[in-house]
Amino acid sequence: MDASQKLQLISDQMYLESAEDVDARPLNVAPAPPSNEVAPCGHSPATLRQMVEGGQTTGLPAKANSLGIHQAVMPGGKRIGLLKTLLTSACERDCYYCPFRAGRNFRRATFKPAEMAQAFAQLNRAGVAEGLFLSSGIAAGGMKTQDRLLDTVEILRHQHAFRGYVHLKLMPGLERDQLMRAMQIANRVSINLEAPNSARLAQLAPHKAFMAELLQPLQWADEIRRTQSPEKTLTGRWPSTVTQLVVGGVGENDVEILTTTQYVTRQLHLQRVYFSAFSPVRDTPLENLPAENPWREHRLYQASFLIRDYGFDLEELPFSRVGRLPLDVDPKLGWAREHLQERPVEINRADRRDLLRVPGIGPKGAEAILRARRLGKLREARELKSFGVIVARAAPYILLDGKLMDRQLGLWSG
Repeated sequence: MDASQKLQLISDQMYLESAEDVDARPLNVAPAPPSNEVAPCGHSPATLRQMVEGGQTTGLPAKANSLGIHQAVMPGGKRIGLLKTLLTSACERDCYYCPFRAGRNFRRATFKPAEMAQAFAQLNRAGVAEGLFLSSGIAAGGMKTQDRLLDTVEILRHQHAFRGYVHLKLMPGLERDQLMRAMQIANRVSINLEAPNSARLAQLAPHKAFMAELLQPLQWADEIRRTQSPEKTLTGRWPSTVTQLVVGGVGENDVEILTTTQYVTRQLHLQRVYFSAFSPVRDTPLENLPAENPWREHRLYQASFLIRDYGFDLEELPFSRVGRLPLDVDPKLGWAREHLQERPVEINRADRRDLLRVPGIGPKGAEAILRARRLGKLREARELKSFGVIVARAAPYILLDGKLMDRQLGLWSG
């Protein structure tokens, strides 16, 4: 097989790897209007409704074309073509949910490091791919596989002089020195926890060690970031770190998932946690299980951002008795209905923490309100709108100079 045939063969299942807010729209399709914006889960609200109401709950492969190039959103908001691929789709591990698991009967493809670097460099020079997401099946152990991944990026950086974006996966069983090198040559590194704890991982990927193989590299990365200088890195700063959890494959509840999410974002300073709604794959041990509702994935993203960016603690989220978030309302609105309906927040006196608990007010809006209050009281809804506040959502839960807003919302929200 030539390089393009290998990329095509690998690309079919790469939608299972969440990365950089990958857009579900193909590269050659015009962006959807704002009302249909793709959410962090990778789908628009309209798409989520269609998937559930139409009985389709297996997710939409985010394939941009047959080579595996996807529309990706960088931290600053820039969109790029991101090649998402594997060095090899052969794997010696037998994770129960994974299409690349050992023993599954399908055609595999393998690149040598120089071959992969050359293939990406050609796509980059052609203006097709601006960034690379590189993972791999595990062959001959995690350490040897990691060496091949590192060699690929080294060749790309030095022989092809590529200075652009690289998201490099970390293999279970890698050594600390390998992690250090990955952090020096990549813009982002990640290892998938896959499950929220050891017990759940045993049900999903029984031959992986949660603490020693998956969590420890994230702990090492945080320690390196805190204690060592990034002067030898490509950009002069340490790369961001992320992880991914499979949602709905082994009966875990949202409390379990978000407990782990809170730990890795607050204690290990991960940029974010990606969630991948379980979708059964033919010829795997979990092939007969139902696919997870994509709305659950969406609600978990919303809750994770409340923990990461809004100062919410796990105990404040509106879990059901069985530890699940409601699917019919976003968790911030659910919290506000319970806590702010009778005790609205006074915009002119609230601190940042209380402002961030109001639906429709995000971190930027809260900061803008705090700055504006230094110049005088806020009295008009249009002032809040100018700060980016979604007044229609905020109105039932706030006071503006001592007055409720919801009774006159129709006058202000146009």
